[in-house]
This record gives sequence, structure tokens and C-alpha cells, in this order.
Amino acid sequence: QVQLVESGGGLVQAGGSLRLSCAASGRTFSSSAMGWFRQAPGKEREFVAATRWSGGNTYYADSGKGRFTISGDNVKNTVYLQLNSLKPEDTAVYYCAATATYYSGSFTYTTLGGYNYWGQGTQVTVSS
Repeated sequence: QVQLVESGGGLVQAGGSLRLSCAASGRTFSSSAMGWFRQAPGKEREFVAATRWSGGNTYYADSGKGRFTISGDNVKNTVYLQLNSLKPEDTAVYYCAATATYYSGSFTYTTLGGYNYWGQGTQVTVSS
């Protein structure tokens, strides 16, 4: 069984920064990509960012472009999400996700269905 554990969430004022971390543990697992999604109260879970280890490609939702940065270490199955210039609308539970499947193109890495493994989430709250 593979477990993803997130950390780094918290309460921050608008304009502030947070760094989220996610580490995979459990049985031997080699991911092809890891990503971050978020879910605000009353809303569906949405894509935030992803990184595909092969080629080093990164993908971002428009909402986070220029403010969020995803990075990681595929050997350690660890991924980070640097959140800068946070806004109240960024308030959500942030979930880490991982997949061992290789997809052609980028689209599937931005979808919920592209990932097999999920963390429990970490709360990010941005006050105005």
C-alpha cells in the first residue's frame, strides 16, 4: 500500500506564502508524476499543479500561474508546492496525488482520474 502524507498547511494573511510538502511511503513505488489538487468548501476538487518526472514537465492551473511553483524529487517520491502571493480565494484543503502510469500528452496529468494515490489533505487558510 502506498501512502501520501502532506504537511505545511496553515493560516496565513493575504499576500503571504506557504510551502506544502508531500512524501510517499509504503511499498516500493515508482511514480511517473505527482501533483496537487485543492477543494474549497462547497466546491469540487480542482487541479492546481503537477510535475511529470520524465522530461521535467510542470503544469499549472491558470489560478496559480506566476504564484505557485511545484518541485520535487522523483527518487524520493517527494513533491513540494510553493504558494506565494496567497489570496483568500486560495483557501482550501490541498491534496497531494501520485500516479505510476505514463500518459501521452499533458491533459490527463491535470485531471482527478489521472492519479491513483491520494493524500489526506492539508488545510490552507488565507485571511484577508
